[in-house]
Amino acid sequence: LEEFFAEVYHSVDCTRIAVDTRFKGCVGALGAVYWNFPHAGAVGGFFDGHPVVNWRHENLMRLFFRALRSYALPGCVVKVASNSGAVGVRFSYIINSAIENEFIHEETIPFLQWQLHRYGRSYGDRRDTYKRPGEGEQYNSQRAESDMVYVFAYSPSGKVLPRQVIKAPPTRKVMLNVADGPLGERQGEAKKQLVTELWKRFMMECSGIHVG
Repeated sequence: LEEFFAEVYHSVDCTRIAVDTRFKGCVGALGAVYWNFPHAGAVGGFFDGHPVVNWRHENLMRLFFRALRSYALPGCVVKVASNSGAVGVRFSYIINSAIENEFIHEETIPFLQWQLHRYGRSYGDRRDTYKRPGEGEQYNSQRAESDMVYVFAYSPSGKVLPRQVIKAPPTRKVMLNVADGPLGERQGEAKKQLVTELWKRFMMECSGIHVG
């Protein structure tokens, strides 16, 4: 992208654009936004669909579309690519979050039919230093044939929307009673310590300044 004189920003938290000074001049200026395969980040030992962590993926999409309201021009095209069978950022999280923030769902197209489908996919973690998805293996059983692009257009009504509702993490009491995953592998003080660590992380992710 930089070879084509594009500005590239790294380490962007799409849920906290409001406090990212790099976007100060972009309010009401974006005409197109593409996001390929959003993910809230792994929590060690938990699969994406586990109830202890899955709420994070729904919040990601809710806060993403709410943040875009301040930066998108009316008619702004937003394209979000995700696997139709994803259990992290599910298609329902993408579509419902968009609609409640006045982004109209225009169409869903197979990713392989999209003009930009040839880009090199990545894991988004340390594995990218030595391999990429598709090199002799499936990517978490999600094949490219099942990838979709969800297309939206921003259509603001001019009304003031209520504050964005986000999902709260499970309580410490609930996590102490989880019997599978990393929590199920620990007992006594070791389990309490992990619950405390997870609780602090989750509360930090749910707090702070977000647009809307």
